Amino acid sequence: MRAVQYDRFGSYDVLELVEVPEPVASPGRVVVRMTVAGVNPLDETVRSGKLAPALHKPLPIRPGGFGVGVVQEPGVAGLAAGTRVVLSGGRYGVSDDGTWADLVAVDPAHLVTVPDAIDDVTAAALTTGAGYLTAYLALTELAGFRAGRSVLAPGVGGAVGQGGVEVARELGASLAITTATSTEKAEQGRAAGYEVIDLTRESLRDGVARLTGGTGVDVVLDGVGGAVTGEALGSLAVGGTLISIGYAGGMQATVNVTDLIWKNAHIHGFRFALFTAEQVTAADTTLLDMLARGALHPVVARVFPLEEAAAAQRDLAEGGPFGRVLLAL
Repeated sequence: MRAVQYDRFGSYDVLELVEVPEPVASPGRVVVRMTVAGVNPLDETVRSGKLAPALHKPLPIRPGGFGVGVVQEPGVAGLAAGTRVVLSGGRYGVSDDGTWADLVAVDPAHLVTVPDAIDDVTAAALTTGAGYLTAYLALTELAGFRAGRSVLAPGVGGAVGQGGVEVARELGASLAITTATSTEKAEQGRAAGYEVIDLTRESLRDGVARLTGGTGVDVVLDGVGGAVTGEALGSLAVGGTLISIGYAGGMQATVNVTDLIWKNAHIHGFRFALFTAEQVTAADTTLLDMLARGALHPVVARVFPLEEAAAAQRDLAEGGPFGRVLLAL
């Protein structure tokens, strides 16, 4: 079968399309034939050698932590052959062979059935980057979110920015805001129905103050980090919560400690290790149900063929796409 993998760390050119043996089902593994795989920032981090050796499998590494496919060999998992499934959870592409291959052997606990109303590309867009899943778990499990509260999810083109706004609105947010670093992206976001602060025209704090009448937001889902973190913290309402999720904008942040003190602010770090497999599966099931009834609208920026995996990874890392980047198998 075909698979994309690399046997050394480096730039995009280390990715190779190779022929490898097919995996087989076992008591703890189901074989899934992939139809669409997701391209995720973590794939770039691992391939470039920026992840500590103890945190990934030995080389060669096959990327891909997300994707949609059809059960080919169910083993003893109880899933019928031909069932359409989405892969979410686990550390595929990092500690185990990932989804950038025709076939992948996975733990059935990490599979969720895809409703008939959802096509493969849309299901992959929902799960790739885990933005919707992250937003749902962060709001319901960490922030104690209640209907009527306001949410800021910076980064309109990213998974958490888009997923955060849509999930917050579906959970009953009174206001869900995101940000853009260019007027072009701000216009794309507004065309997609988002409330967007154009950071080329006003600061994050000023934009939040304008939209909230000066009170600030109740929850920040910070998938950007860097300079945004301090600005987002200063945009909180009194008693507000900031959940630190990612660091696409940088790993170092400067904060004004009075924003912590005077706002009685709460800060949480987000990791999927905080949640059980059952919590993740339940959240995925809920999100797929939302998607099936048209409440969520994940955006696809581009779909590449598997043999163009290097170009897909470059597009995600350097192209600043508005939406998810996927691989068709």
